[in-house]
Amino acid sequence: MKFKTIIEPFRIKMVEPILMSTSEMRLEFLKKAHYNTFLLSADEVIIDLLTDSGTSAMSNTQWSAMMLGDESYAGASSWYKLEKVIFEFTGMTYILPTHQGRAAERILYGTIGGVGKIFISNTHFDTTRANIEFSGAEAFDIPIEISESDLHFRGDMDVKKLKELIVLKGAENISAVILTVTNNSGVDNRYR
Repeated sequence: MKFKTIIEPFRIKMVEPILMSTSEMRLEFLKKAHYNTFLLSADEVIIDLLTDSGTSAMSNTQWSAMMLGDESYAGASSWYKLEKVIFEFTGMTYILPTHQGRAAERILYGTIGGVGKIFISNTHFDTTRANIEFSGAEAFDIPIEISESDLHFRGDMDVKKLKELIVLKGAENISAVILTVTNNSGVDNRYR
């Protein structure tokens, strides 16, 4: 088996001290949180693997943009820069920035979801499903059967089941078909 050294193509620009807890301390933290990682305090966690939303250091460009940012309540130059770039990339006239993808999902599914609406995915991410079902809509998972493929990627959607669901529920009731690619719930553990 070959091993290769991976060196990140950047230098870390900021560090902050963290509590180097012992395994005994971590066990107490977990007991106190009733084994619910969402109830842990951030300072009780050495390495945060709970989120894929980005918890690492920012680049020097990101830090400098923050220092130059205009945080006025209304009419901020930072807003106009963001609006201009998004329009250039997407052509969208109206935007609603959010701090995180999950917050954006809450707005999206609250708008296009609702009672009687259907969302179909290979495997819904947990917060995606929660946001969909909170709106009153239904979320259906239709991953491929493991026996259908010897590939390491298990994120494919069962197209036959997709067609059947569309016919069964009615195309007019399908709000979205979502292919979730980076979802640990849909990964075959044999290949981890």
